[in-house]
Amino acid sequence: MDLNFNQQLASAYKSPSQIVRVLSEDWVAKQSYCPNCSAQPLAEFANNEPVADFYCANCKEQFELKSKKAKLSQIINDGAYETMLARINSDDNPSFFFLTYSPEFTVNNFLIIPKQFFKPEIIIRRKPLAATAKRAGWVGCNIDLSQVPESGKVYLAKNRTVIARDTVTQQFQKTLFLRQQSLDSRGWTLDVWQCIDRLDDKFTLKQVYAFADELQAKHPDNNHVKDKIRQQLQVLRDKGIIEFLGRGYYQKLY
Repeated sequence: MDLNFNQQLASAYKSPSQIVRVLSEDWVAKQSYCPNCSAQPLAEFANNEPVADFYCANCKEQFELKSKKAKLSQIINDGAYETMLARINSDDNPSFFFLTYSPEFTVNNFLIIPKQFFKPEIIIRRKPLAATAKRAGWVGCNIDLSQVPESGKVYLAKNRTVIARDTVTQQFQKTLFLRQQSLDSRGWTLDVWQCIDRLDDKFTLKQVYAFADELQAKHPDNNHVKDKIRQQLQVLRDKGIIEFLGRGYYQKLY
């Protein structure tokens, strides 16, 4: 994987946003691969698809690309709110590539957040554009990456270092079980998982119980939060995300 953009492709463009779009999309098309099945290259959708930019012709995974200069922030600007919300709730919602690059147009970080980590709460509605705006009333959205567990961020390249393809595929496939869950069940699993992320590598059931009020606020219709916590810890244990050490002690396996 060559981490340098082909800058010659941008010679006909003056707009910085157009330059980045052309260079980053060309780089992904030529240098990336499918994190699910390792197939290469990725195919490009026709322009103006609602969300997705690329797809894998082998396993049919779909990918949307977001590029940014310098560091990746927790809040990512995105497109139309209703379109995005409808797409992530659909059966063919895309996974998201996030790419950061240097002023010299070299890839710093390239990661994917698989689609199973997206839930409605992660899409934040922005205020409608003012009446004086060209697209008055249009409502955009932000993607809140702070709600994604760390294991949901699969790096193909990190700090200008390429990650082994087998490692990427293994990490990507380890969380595919989430796709088999209902949206509500997946929400519980991700919420408990996110709480675990905030604890040390070894933690106790009592420490996870400390998040009960926070989880209750996210799931106000459930009156058995501690029961759900234990249930989700068992799910994460069975899927190899955490290990039960006995007597209320657990350990992260990621």
